[in-house]
Amino acid sequence: MGEVNPAGAAGPADNKENLIPTVKHTIAISSGKGGVGKSTVAVNLACALAKQGARVGLMDADMYGPNVPMMMGVHKQPEQQDGKLLPAESHGVKLISMGFFVPEETPLTWRGPMIHTAIQQFFRDVLWGDLDYLLVDLPPGTGDAQLSISQLVPLSGAVIVTTPQEVALHDSRKGLVMFQKVNVPILGIIENMSYYVCGKCGERTEIFSYGGGERAAEKLGLPFLGRIPIDPAIRAGGDSGMPIVVADPNSPQAKAFTAIASAMVDGLGDACSTDAPKPIETLLQKIKRPLSGNPQ
Repeated sequence: MGEVNPAGAAGPADNKENLIPTVKHTIAISSGKGGVGKSTVAVNLACALAKQGARVGLMDADMYGPNVPMMMGVHKQPEQQDGKLLPAESHGVKLISMGFFVPEETPLTWRGPMIHTAIQQFFRDVLWGDLDYLLVDLPPGTGDAQLSISQLVPLSGAVIVTTPQEVALHDSRKGLVMFQKVNVPILGIIENMSYYVCGKCGERTEIFSYGGGERAAEKLGLPFLGRIPIDPAIRAGGDSGMPIVVADPNSPQAKAFTAIASAMVDGLGDACSTDAPKPIETLLQKIKRPLSGNPQ
């Protein structure tokens, strides 16, 4: 079972089996659409939690575009032990990704059951060890991977990553409703690429509008976890395998990720309260309201 071999179709999830009994909290990092920097957010949140002393794992569940190995600076295939996989480690975070097993230039052409089986193996056949948090970097949208994960393991919560413009917020609402339908608490919304500050003159430019994520969170009654600027240093960190939280921990960008990681963890306690998650009917009523423009 050490190799990822999704040849067989997946059967129904066994609710009695805990595939990751040594993991305290499993958190999905999600976005309704691609291009919002979700994987960049996921790796920096994982590194921020590790720097705070937590035991952290990061699962790259984007089978078609696995970017986590490059962003974390690891390319060597994980080793096996007793028929299972030892996760790679980087910057204090344990990692697993299909990127370790499929050559960069090889496209993945799998159907839903194969995706389900591979994700199941990432949970069951990886020696995660004792973890405080396992972050799952989901592919964009609301497809097979999202549904498989919600069926296979009890998610402690989900985080929605968006950018300020309305088109991204529109797609984010779809992901939000999907998690609500499968009774996964929403820990909050993160607004990425919120603004740009010129390195020469210091002028602030709101390239993709501003404040859309916060307005969405307010109208939906969800926590707003924070905003992250668009900055060349964040991009460079992802390309070089040195996330900004590791490369420059005292920078404003790294501090933004660190503050959001703390807010996300704080939200885990709120998710256990009796009024969470919110009833789907109430959420749908709120989503019908426009989220653009100024708050009423």
